Amino acid sequence: MLVASGLSYHRNQDRIFGPIDLHVEAGEAVLVRGDNGAGKTTLLRVLAGLLEATEGSATLLGEPVDADHLARHCAYLSHKQGHKGELTCLQNLRHAACMQGAQASINQLEEALASVRLAGYEDTPARSMSAGQNKRLALARLSLHPGKLWLMDEPYANLDLEGIALVDRMVGAHLAQGGAALITTHGAYAAPPGRVRTFALAGTQR
Repeated sequence: MLVASGLSYHRNQDRIFGPIDLHVEAGEAVLVRGDNGAGKTTLLRVLAGLLEATEGSATLLGEPVDADHLARHCAYLSHKQGHKGELTCLQNLRHAACMQGAQASINQLEEALASVRLAGYEDTPARSMSAGQNKRLALARLSLHPGKLWLMDEPYANLDLEGIALVDRMVGAHLAQGGAALITTHGAYAAPPGRVRTFALAGTQR
C-alpha cells in the first residue's frame, strides 16, 4: 500500500531522519518507534504530504505521493487536535466530511461520536472539552475518512485505559477491512489486534 525508498528529511543542515526504506501492506499496522527527536512526527508529516522529502521517494497504492492522491486515500491523525475549538463536535465532523468530499448524514455523524463515547456532546464546543475528549473527537473524525491508509501520530496520548482500548479496536477493525496503519508510539500501550510490525527509527545525527 505504501512504499518509501531512501526517504530522508533535512531542516537546514540538520538531518531529521533518513535515509530509510519502509513499506506498509494492506491489513497490517506498522508501529514506528524511536527516542524523542528521532523524527517520528516529521516522518508522518512527510508521508502525509505536509512536508516535502529532502531525498528519496514514496508511493501510495502504486502512485507517487502528492497532496491530491493523499487526500483521497490517506487519513492523517496529528498529535494536535486538528479541529476548531469554537465549533461543536457535530459542526467539526460535518466540516471534516465536507473537506473529504463526503455527504455524511446527521445519523452517521452522531454514530461516529457515540462510537468514541461522545454521545451527548454533539452541541458541545471542542474548546470546552478535556484533552482526552478532544482526542476522541479526532478519532471520530478519522473514522469517517474513506482513506485506506491511516497515519497516526501518538494516537494513545491523553487517553485513559478505555480510550487506549478504543484506539486498538478502531485500528483492528480498519485492518480487518483491508486498511493499513502507520502509527508512531513510545510503545507503552500499542497493541492493536491483527498483523503488527515494528519499525525502529534511529535518532538524529547532527
